[in-house]
Amino acid sequence: MRSSDIEELKASVIEEVEACHDQLRELGLKIHSSPELGFQEVKAAAWLTQYLEENGFSIERGICELPTAFRGSYRQGKPAIAILAEYDALPELGHACGHNLIAGCAVGAAVASKPAIDRFGGSILVIGTPAEELYGGKVIMAERGAFDNIDMAMMVHPGVHDTATTQALACIGLEVEFFGKAAHAATRPEAGINALEAMIQSFAAINSLRQHIKDKARIHGIITDGGKAANIVPAHSAGTFLVRAKDDAYLEGLKEKVLNCFIGAAIASGARLEYRWGKVHYAPLRNNLTLARLFRQNMQSLGRKMQLSDPNKGVGSTDMGNVSQIVPSIHPTVAIAPVEVVVHSPEFASAAASEAGIRGLLDGAKALAMTVVDLTANPEIVIRIKQEFGKVND
Repeated sequence: MRSSDIEELKASVIEEVEACHDQLRELGLKIHSSPELGFQEVKAAAWLTQYLEENGFSIERGICELPTAFRGSYRQGKPAIAILAEYDALPELGHACGHNLIAGCAVGAAVASKPAIDRFGGSILVIGTPAEELYGGKVIMAERGAFDNIDMAMMVHPGVHDTATTQALACIGLEVEFFGKAAHAATRPEAGINALEAMIQSFAAINSLRQHIKDKARIHGIITDGGKAANIVPAHSAGTFLVRAKDDAYLEGLKEKVLNCFIGAAIASGARLEYRWGKVHYAPLRNNLTLARLFRQNMQSLGRKMQLSDPNKGVGSTDMGNVSQIVPSIHPTVAIAPVEVVVHSPEFASAAASEAGIRGLLDGAKALAMTVVDLTANPEIVIRIKQEFGKVND
């Protein structure tokens, strides 16, 4: 395949995204103005599947027994390239995550990729993945086989940096409760067992533990119940915590150390401890560098100075990490706001509905579709991507 032919097809992809500018803008803003929490994204899922259906995609709704998950497919060949859409919002903050832009970017890229599929073969899929923020929807979908028959997965997340790779930590939640004994705090304090004190001691122990854990490991939490009145010894306390680590092996060891902080506090206070590890475990993100470099090259051709990685960028967790353990994946970020703006803030929610946000949506869609051109026109690249993924697995 001549490089001039590939560049010509990429130019047509860019034109296709631009031609859909108004529709994609409307879609992104409509989802932004109607924020829906995880597994409640009824409107967003309906709008996205309608857009895909109108553009020639076959739609499967409610996949993996999740009502707001879906799969949109165009053709049935190989390679099967999946573009992932997120569309859930945050409690109170709405789309301070920018998932409205991820959704518009995904469907825009998929529709623009159709000429590449028609010319070179393969298939393009949009997999709608609900509840990234609160429940790890992709974790559930991965366990139920949603990504088993695809060759690679891509998505673009809005942020404050233009980077082709993203660091993401393994993560698991922990729910903790202490049960003590109520008593009047002034007249009979000796008759009580202070469940709040047990929780406070746990926090102190975790603070001490933080001095002796590996770089990028994180432990953080909140008290969700600390008692009912100041003159009553608290008979119950509860907290929610997250434990993160760079890899699953270290996470397992760290879990035991964290739990010991609570066990020690229970022994010291006399309160009874109950705990529950979260059912959803976020895996660390594996960036496929061959695929990331391809995406980076395409994004740079659009005028963005995209780094391969940014060592100064903060590290969180995402359920895309679980997908990346199954198939070669990328999770790049596109800047829609200045670096001083914090993701998951009201300011970032505003950015997700701004013209800069829409530009990020369109640039992400163009770069993803251009990457689909590269993948379908150059089978040897697909082989290299799979070889890199296999070597990491060995």
